[in-house]
Amino acid sequence: MLSLRQRHERGQTCVDWLESYHTFSFGDYYDPRYTGFADLRVINDDRVQPGKGFETHAHRDMEIITYVLEGTLAHKDSLGNGSLIQAGELQRMTAGTGIRHSEFNPSETETVHFLQIWIQPEKTGLTPSYQQQAFKLSDRLRKWQLLVSRNGEKGSLSVNQDANLWAAILQAEQSLNYDIAPGRASWLQVTKGVLQVNGWPCTASAGTRKYYCLTCQNLRRCCNQVRILITRESACHLLGIDH
Repeated sequence: MLSLRQRHERGQTCVDWLESYHTFSFGDYYDPRYTGFADLRVINDDRVQPGKGFETHAHRDMEIITYVLEGTLAHKDSLGNGSLIQAGELQRMTAGTGIRHSEFNPSETETVHFLQIWIQPEKTGLTPSYQQQAFKLSDRLRKWQLLVSRNGEKGSLSVNQDANLWAAILQAEQSLNYDIAPGRASWLQVTKGVLQVNGWPCTASAGTRKYYCLTCQNLRRCCNQVRILITRESACHLLGIDH
């Protein structure tokens, strides 16, 4: 089954320093239809004003991935890490038994725009840990670049779940196949531009999901295995999460 989550359907948190859109239920926003997708729990699309940010707060038993799209994000945590996450870089925190951190926009003039993605770990009580990495944009031009995987395959960040995070960039009138193995669930998130997924128009921060149904104790595909993605603008960026 293929379904579309339009950008305007998401939950929203707006205060003077933060504009945040919630693909799934988060904080004061609750939609019983969107409480997560398999092990995927959160996709927050955040914009933080210059000199503002999230004060120190705690997490536990969650894999937290931060992907900076524009600007710079300053991070500090209870493990002793302190870093600047630049546009195009990813950070992964295993909250495990407990971690405290803060996130701020260090710029005096520019807004920082980032996605925060939460994935349920395969088990609780893990040792907290941290990774940060930059990836070459050239390695995702009209192809899928692996950013996060269970075992850190192909130079990706590691995550404590059987989950993969991919990224791709398409130029005008280009297309790309997205293959999903039997038994996997997948979420596609458009982060920039306009494209079509099997003829469905999608704009930045829209999401599409595909999943499998259980029939006679065997997993059976409910829609085509291959997604055809066609851009309508000069540049389109997207993420694919399969688990």
